[in-house]
Amino acid sequence: MRTLAGYANVLSAKPGDTIEFKISSIGEADRFSARLVRLITTEDHPSTAGLIERPVDAPFNKEWPARRQPIYTGSYGLVTHDTAFSELADFTFHAWLWPTLLGSKAQTVAGTWDEERRHGFAIQIDEAGRLAFLIGDGKGAVSAVNLEKPLRERRWVFIAVSYNAKEQTVALHQSPLCDIGDLDRPESRSFNISAGRGDIPQTSFLIGGHRTSSQNGVLIAGGHYNGKIESPKLYACSLSVEETSSLRDGPGSSRLAGQAVADWDFSIDQGSDVIRDVSGKGLDGRLINMPTRAMKGYNWTGKVHDWRSAPSEYGAIHFHDDDLYDAGWATDFTFTVPDGLESGVYAARLDARNASPAYVIFFIRPPKGQATTKVVYLASTATYTAYANQRLIARDPLDVMSMGALPIFGEDDLFLDENPEYGKSLYDLHTDGSGVCYSSRLRPVLNMSPNAKYWSFGGDGYLTGWLDALGINADVITDEDLHSEGGSILAPYHVVLTGCHPEYVSLAMWDALKTHLARGGRLMYLGGNGFYWRTAFHPTLPGLIEVRRAEDGSRTWSAEPGEYFMSTTGEFGGLWRRQDRTPNRLLGVGFCAQGFQSGSYYQWAPGSNDPRVDFILKDINRDRVFGDYGLAGNGAAGQELDRYEPELGSPQHAVVIASSTNHTDYMVVAKEEFGAMHWMIGGSENKNVRSDIVFFETTGGGAVFSIGSISWCMSLPVNDYDNDVSLMTRNVLERFRDPTPFSLPKTP
Repeated sequence: MRTLAGYANVLSAKPGDTIEFKISSIGEADRFSARLVRLITTEDHPSTAGLIERPVDAPFNKEWPARRQPIYTGSYGLVTHDTAFSELADFTFHAWLWPTLLGSKAQTVAGTWDEERRHGFAIQIDEAGRLAFLIGDGKGAVSAVNLEKPLRERRWVFIAVSYNAKEQTVALHQSPLCDIGDLDRPESRSFNISAGRGDIPQTSFLIGGHRTSSQNGVLIAGGHYNGKIESPKLYACSLSVEETSSLRDGPGSSRLAGQAVADWDFSIDQGSDVIRDVSGKGLDGRLINMPTRAMKGYNWTGKVHDWRSAPSEYGAIHFHDDDLYDAGWATDFTFTVPDGLESGVYAARLDARNASPAYVIFFIRPPKGQATTKVVYLASTATYTAYANQRLIARDPLDVMSMGALPIFGEDDLFLDENPEYGKSLYDLHTDGSGVCYSSRLRPVLNMSPNAKYWSFGGDGYLTGWLDALGINADVITDEDLHSEGGSILAPYHVVLTGCHPEYVSLAMWDALKTHLARGGRLMYLGGNGFYWRTAFHPTLPGLIEVRRAEDGSRTWSAEPGEYFMSTTGEFGGLWRRQDRTPNRLLGVGFCAQGFQSGSYYQWAPGSNDPRVDFILKDINRDRVFGDYGLAGNGAAGQELDRYEPELGSPQHAVVIASSTNHTDYMVVAKEEFGAMHWMIGGSENKNVRSDIVFFETTGGGAVFSIGSISWCMSLPVNDYDNDVSLMTRNVLERFRDPTPFSLPKTP
């Protein structure tokens, strides 16, 4: 039973670094044990030696008190000031809204409302989707009023609220932004109310939610708003209902002059978690749980799609009630990495009574600028983060069709279904149906753990197990390391190994590997569907990545038109293939097909007779089919496949050694592979549905070996690693470790 979960403040650490472990228990046990283990393999498959974890001495190897640590999801803006909001007697607030989830519960757009003490005020959308206002004095008197017409989902509307303390009146106004086919009309109304704000100090103003309570001095928010907010402004004066109605289309009442308390411009500092006040009063705020930025606003013309070129048209932030950046848990124990601890994949294993073991994964890299071997394994931590807590299986019937089998819900699936606060993956949808474009490692990631059923981390354990079984020493670094340090981190190494599915790659990672190859380094790409989505690492918020699913590609959601550029870096999102950086140019192959029901085998290509690849085929029997076995679909070519394609930039001089064949129609061509719909998309009919094993040399004496299949690594352990897939992989690694430069062929 899943009752333990945890995460660390970092995924990668070197000797001298201190790792903080944050643990939560929902079980009956009052204590849990923690111990350090090195993970050699990551799956307990019955056809292998199983899950191999080796105990390592560490000061934290003991029992610890168990406690439950909550997670508070939902994004909002928080502005604090000792007096600015308490001193407000009369006020006027207005903003543009684009609500996305109406009619389910009340949502707070902005205000000082404190639910626990029932005081302050809130501009809200009520349970029926209507603009509403709530005010209370903290002594039991509460007043609530609302307009009659509900707002419409995904339609811009200007809203204004004005409160007069002396007359105890409130003016509400809404004015929809109508297109030629919309029949919405403005609505305005003035209300008399009985309750006031009271005299309790109000030091917090929230945008996109309200205060519900506090815990250990930390504000806890609720009433989260789903949708976009743009141009929120707060003034220290009240207006009549007629004046309130005039605010949308002009400068508004002259009585607002000089009365601005705050004027938040969300188009400034798009990549940050700060919201800027341009009123001159200095009421900047902070965004909690990272709502989506660089969103097109009510005034978007469609003429410009890059928010950097027209920032005034991208002044909206999209808030969600299930946003999560940092779980914010307290630290239970720490570990300072000692000198001499071997580089590898590690975990703090957690155990408690009546609980399934939980693992907090991290990677130990060698000291900066040093290496213990000439081989380095690049752990696909950006991909692990992209898939973090994926729950597509629970909501999408297409998941059943693509897998070709009924879904099997494991204990982690059930746990995530019962505990949605653990956050979502980049494959999931927010509560309001919009796609999740940010993902963070600062939370428990249940599928980055042994025996997680999805590929990526689980599949990569077959590669690390192979290295261990064959006695091959390899250092480990992560995507985040490579992104941060660039080509310098690869300088000590001859060979870089990827895992089975390095799908998410940043520009810095790409350039670092290109530099590595140009100066004579070697790359062994041992996966499929790699280098696919352009990925941004947040420049100041650790552990946060961003992906905008734009234009094309196999995806579970699509970004809104005009919102393809990433907020964190300003880069155009989507497929690398659509940005003149095809994976084929770097790897020799690129994604072409997907299917999960079964795998297949390879047939030798004419290129297998090229003397340039004799070292790859050493001692391999070419009188039989190759790779007709494996733990994923009984074949080395499966799940997701990459193909050699000169038209997409595969080097002309590359050697295609073998190509997979005999795929079924459950293996279908990728959608970006054809321009118009047709019926010949399955593996039994389409010659482009295949994995190609490719080798080529690079300038500077380097070389690339690519196999273009996620399932390749799952074939390595068959027959206790004594098989031709294992032998070919070892042949390549042995030659790639040899510093003797490769020579470019004289003719293609």
